[in-house]
Amino acid sequence: MYPDEPVVAVGSPFTPTLYIKDLTNVNHVLNVDFNSFSHRGFDVNEGDLLADNVVFMNGNRWKLMRQYLTPLFTSTKLKSMYYILDRSALDFFEYLKQRPELLQKDTFQTLTTFCSAAIGASVFGIENQSVFDSPFLDMANKAFASTFKNNFRLAIANTCPILFKMLGLKFFQDHEDFFIGAIKQIIQKRQEENVKKHDFADLCVGLKNKGALKDHDTGLEIQPTDEILAAQAFFFFVAGVEPSASSMFAILVELGRNPEQLRRLHEEIDNSFEKYDKMTYDTITEMEYLDMVFNEALRMYPPIGILIRQCIRDSVLPTGNIKVEAGTKIFTPLFEIHHDPKIYSDPEVFNPERFSRENSKNINNNAFMAFGEGKRLCIGVRYATLQVKAGLVHFLRHFTVKTHIGKGGIKYIKKNIQIRPTNIDVQIIPRDLGKNV
Repeated sequence: MYPDEPVVAVGSPFTPTLYIKDLTNVNHVLNVDFNSFSHRGFDVNEGDLLADNVVFMNGNRWKLMRQYLTPLFTSTKLKSMYYILDRSALDFFEYLKQRPELLQKDTFQTLTTFCSAAIGASVFGIENQSVFDSPFLDMANKAFASTFKNNFRLAIANTCPILFKMLGLKFFQDHEDFFIGAIKQIIQKRQEENVKKHDFADLCVGLKNKGALKDHDTGLEIQPTDEILAAQAFFFFVAGVEPSASSMFAILVELGRNPEQLRRLHEEIDNSFEKYDKMTYDTITEMEYLDMVFNEALRMYPPIGILIRQCIRDSVLPTGNIKVEAGTKIFTPLFEIHHDPKIYSDPEVFNPERFSRENSKNINNNAFMAFGEGKRLCIGVRYATLQVKAGLVHFLRHFTVKTHIGKGGIKYIKKNIQIRPTNIDVQIIPRDLGKNV
């Protein structure tokens, strides 16, 4: 209704809310004046153990926890972890090979199974054959399912924090016993084995051995209890399953609609296997067309449709010179920005060339935010990217795809802040590679 306005006020009964699409104002909120907009948008209630993680934390506790978790996602750490991701992708191909009936079933759910296995192996050290039928996958599906109960809690947290606190609502209480118990066992086993596997369990053991996490500037301390470590692990797991599966699904949707781009990516993958015989971290990262396809698909189908922030001290948005008072919520619509024809010409057209090394230099940083932007950028973005690419490389080495769209064009399913295309079937077809395999 107001496409050219720098800010639009959104009706909310208890919390003043601004909807911001102007890229200069978006940059102000997410980067320039981050200290005024560092708050995620709501506070969890005390005792919501699994919600006490780096995603929901705010203020100095968030800063301190992120500082200690960041080493898990450095290039060096991911490079040493890649062998686990590659093995998970190979195991997944064998899993599909032994169960051809899955090729005719829900492709999104099939991809979700792979992402659960991959993150279970590389973050928590789950390595047994039952990982593809793991109870972790069932928990991940339930944790953010779009149920009335989950939607009600999130709606109250966003629109009426006072009522949310009064009611003592908790997001993930149903999963505490299972997940905290599992993480305790994993940490204990890793301590007993005293073996390095370059995964999240290693980091947990290191933090427990180090003692209290300390912020020397403020004096803040966080004790690395099993519960606080389980909370971090919980969100890495949940965030690494459905969003990653949504990303893979989006890529396959567009490849299945665009035979030429699919052919070109198949060619790059086949050439890489012929050149290197196996996939490595370096091989994956140097595959330029794979990266272009990945970015373009996530532009069209960002796994998160909107970013939420809350102003914690008065600020002024530069475009329009608009005063924002503390307490105001900020909504940044990623999906709409990614589909704005003023930013991306023919935004509904799948065009990986937008993200070639030459063309990507012309894209405003705040016009592509598939994983967020600024200091609260998804901490696992590099891991998620590597996980998706590793899965795709082995999947497309052995399969091709064809997309079937239902009547009325593409429709979307909205689950809280997540979004993905629905009424779409991606048909999985084995490739006949003959001697090349």
